[in-house]
Amino acid sequence: MTDEQNNSPETSGDEQKYMRKVRSFVLRAGRMTEGQQRGLEEAWPHYGLELDNGMINPAEVFGREAPVVLEIGFGMGDSLLSMANDQPEKNYIGIEVHRPGVGRLLNTAQTEGVKNLRVYCDDAVEVLAQCIPDGSLDCLQLFFPDPWHKKKHHKRRIVQPEFAQTIRQKLKVGGVFHMATDWENYAEHMMEVMSAAEGYNNVAGNGAYSPQPEWRPVTKFQKRGERLGHGVWDLMFERTE
Repeated sequence: MTDEQNNSPETSGDEQKYMRKVRSFVLRAGRMTEGQQRGLEEAWPHYGLELDNGMINPAEVFGREAPVVLEIGFGMGDSLLSMANDQPEKNYIGIEVHRPGVGRLLNTAQTEGVKNLRVYCDDAVEVLAQCIPDGSLDCLQLFFPDPWHKKKHHKRRIVQPEFAQTIRQKLKVGGVFHMATDWENYAEHMMEVMSAAEGYNNVAGNGAYSPQPEWRPVTKFQKRGERLGHGVWDLMFERTE
């Protein structure tokens, strides 16, 4: 779920008190359009992956051996679908908790006949732990996650030292953890966490941000931010060991 979808009211103190763990997202209900509902009902059997089914074999899931790219929090799915269409030589797995976004992506993917895409509608932390084999990913993408901009909520930011090591386990040696944000403070936080993380190398050089690669689409959300004067920062860290 990107910060574009995360504008719901903050969780109350009583709700926080009884949360089993700190989450990096707020799950809110949303109205489903006919197309979104159709995507969930008709396309899920082909594109959907279930947490309860446990550890996957990507080659079996896609019916072929190919580089695997996993994206956490694809929002409404336009960017992920564009990448899957533009790079058919790669297999894409998306994770999103926001059901309308999942429905929209599935409906469009089915209409366009996209073959190299699969989707989880669940908590990314649980999916990574229970479903994604170690050393199986060529790239993990985290684009515009909720910045939790208030200092007291920084602990909810998904990019933390423990998460960096979880990602490292899932990446192949030489695989890349690619992040992007339009919040400068969060970019600095990402850089601090990842620069200190064991087993990674900054692709752009020590302390440097990466230029936005051509294959990462500029989303409507990013364009809106740029019109408002927001910067955008990409960070790419390669697993070295």
